[in-house]
Amino acid sequence: MAHAAPVQAGLHDCREAWSATLIALALADPRVVAVVNDSVGSSKLGGFQKAFPERLINVGIAEQTMVAVGAGLANGGKVPFVSAAAPFLTGRALEQIKADAAYSNVNVKLVGQSSGVAYGELGPTHHSIEDLAWLRVLKNLAILVPADPAETEAAIRWAHAHEGPVFIRVSRMPVPDLGEQGAYEPGRAVTLREGGDVAILALGTTVHLAMAAAEPLAAEGIAARVVNLRSLAPLDEAAVLDAARTGALVTVEEAHVSGGLGGAVAEVVTAHDPVPVERLGFPGFVPTGSVEWLFDTFGLSPEGIAAAVRRAIARKT
Repeated sequence: MAHAAPVQAGLHDCREAWSATLIALALADPRVVAVVNDSVGSSKLGGFQKAFPERLINVGIAEQTMVAVGAGLANGGKVPFVSAAAPFLTGRALEQIKADAAYSNVNVKLVGQSSGVAYGELGPTHHSIEDLAWLRVLKNLAILVPADPAETEAAIRWAHAHEGPVFIRVSRMPVPDLGEQGAYEPGRAVTLREGGDVAILALGTTVHLAMAAAEPLAAEGIAARVVNLRSLAPLDEAAVLDAARTGALVTVEEAHVSGGLGGAVAEVVTAHDPVPVERLGFPGFVPTGSVEWLFDTFGLSPEGIAAAVRRAIARKT
């Protein structure tokens, strides 16, 4: 596992890193194309469209067609980045992701924008909290969940270089830079903070919250390890098992509490080294409300994570 510096100040939209990186890749590689579902604006692809008008394909509000077109372009030698709001990309086009991308093992890159509960008040129809659970079972599909702009850029570049289907979860929620985390490699976790009493395993927008929870816990005498797992598939099982040696785990994700990161970690530890696992996420359809209110209400806050840590430690044998 690589080790990294603590969180730095400042908040940033990871979509800006995604769009700038795609333009840079397209300048260097004429095979790069973008496919969208009438989502040029929300995908932050206005600059790409201006620079490469003939390399952006807008299929309209037709997500199944969008993924199928992306798979066809990949079969024709292009490197397509299929970009859409995560709830519609993964919900409406799940069959095409399964059959045309994963089962066929084609070189298509799926970019789920505004993931989790980023749409806030638009409610459950626009929340994408199930995506990690239903994509995780698909063989051949890499699932990347970057935690800050630098990691977003690295994930997009890795996806471009990788031969095979990839899903990248890109949030619109501003997050802080996490500092230098070393070379990006899916399936290779990064320990952001050492600790031997408990380990917090996080992905994406919740990583900086896990770091924020560790400080007050330290003041209580609880040494919490914080691990950025970086990808859900492949999962760094060695890092999970090493974290389990602390005797208790907390998983934190902006996703459904069942089936995603929490489910994956529980599967690993129950098969190899059973320890208490407290899973933080959303329990199912959640009400409308601001992102901040939803995070606070369902424990995805430094205070909520710290409370889960205390529960996990209390369960240690």
